[in-house]
Amino acid sequence: MNNYVPADNLLSGRVIVVTGAGEGIGRCAAMEFASLGAEVVLLGRTQRKLEAVYDEIVDSGYKEAIIHPMNLLTAKGSDYIDFAQRLKENMGRLDGILHNAAELDILTPIQYYDEELWESTMRVNTTAPYLLTQACLPLLLESSDSSVVFITDDCARRPKGYWGAYAVSKAATEHLALTLAIELQKTNVRVNVINPGPCRTGMRVRTHPGASIMSVPPPKAIMPVYDYLMGPDSKEVRGQIMDAREWLDAEHDDRRKVALEQ
Repeated sequence: MNNYVPADNLLSGRVIVVTGAGEGIGRCAAMEFASLGAEVVLLGRTQRKLEAVYDEIVDSGYKEAIIHPMNLLTAKGSDYIDFAQRLKENMGRLDGILHNAAELDILTPIQYYDEELWESTMRVNTTAPYLLTQACLPLLLESSDSSVVFITDDCARRPKGYWGAYAVSKAATEHLALTLAIELQKTNVRVNVINPGPCRTGMRVRTHPGASIMSVPPPKAIMPVYDYLMGPDSKEVRGQIMDAREWLDAEHDDRRKVALEQ
């Protein structure tokens, strides 16, 4: 197990976009990056949730975040270009993107999969990260050290029945990330992938309704690998798929404590 502990100011001076920042792992990562000195751009569908994260960042005394509501399902290429332009005008730089947002509705056999659900899942999970990265690449290339992090899942590499478009989209996202890593290997933009593993989120509740949510680690416990890949300590790391379960923060992994209390 990796015992990585980030420096207090690891992300100082960096501007980082977090998609799906309103809840779950995205919310936790946004708070984590802000606590390490980053200026975080909160991108998500629901303004109310983004505002709650913004308030928490401000109340914690971290650098003020930027809120940018965007529906990844309906956003077009021009919307991402406009977003990148606003970043350049308002922030002057971009040093990282965490492609955290994901769509997973229900588990169902391919035979009965709804066409619109299939297309919306692929749009949010694969097409949106492609469009956002493409639009932001000019800014990322201007940074002396920038990082783009995609998110995968166990089902991307080990096919499981009923995971449908979500599994397919995550497999495609892995290939998108690794393709970018090769294309950008001689630049200052590094691209890597994180597999969070099972985590205490709303998505986990939907996919495993009969299992105890307290049996899996909270988002805070998987943050070390997020910090590592977003910060300068991973400057020479490119095209890697890293498992967050190998980087767990024992201090915040409360599963054993919960088990003892039950």
